[in-house]
Amino acid sequence: MTAQSDINTEIDDIVDEFDLLGDWEERYKYLIDMGKALPDMPEADRTDANKVKGCVSQVWLVTEPQGDTLVFRADSDAHIVRGLAALLLRLYSGRARKDILSVDAREVLRRIGLDEHLSPQRSNGLNAMIGRIRAAAEA
Repeated sequence: MTAQSDINTEIDDIVDEFDLLGDWEERYKYLIDMGKALPDMPEADRTDANKVKGCVSQVWLVTEPQGDTLVFRADSDAHIVRGLAALLLRLYSGRARKDILSVDAREVLRRIGLDEHLSPQRSNGLNAMIGRIRAAAEA
């Protein structure tokens, strides 16, 4: 399986998972559960350098280059934002830089209907996280 088909399969899996859920209350709960499943971030990684600017909540994003692959770790003090971070990690972490740049997370969020259910502040924070991930891939 190619890296691109692997990404497309992951995107389809995410869309299918959210399609199985009924209303937005269930979808938010699922998103929160995704965030709860993230490993705790060590205090040593909760630095200003790892803090994502532009988020109302506190969000930390750590990028670990492994050759041409980037592995991301994230954490937030807000449940929904932590869930959004977990969703982004499913899309981007462990992928090659070129594959990261080929994925439009906003399109995935549109496909699951999440784009219209986020407050402007959460949308700004989400865009800041996506921007930081894409910048790491471009570096």
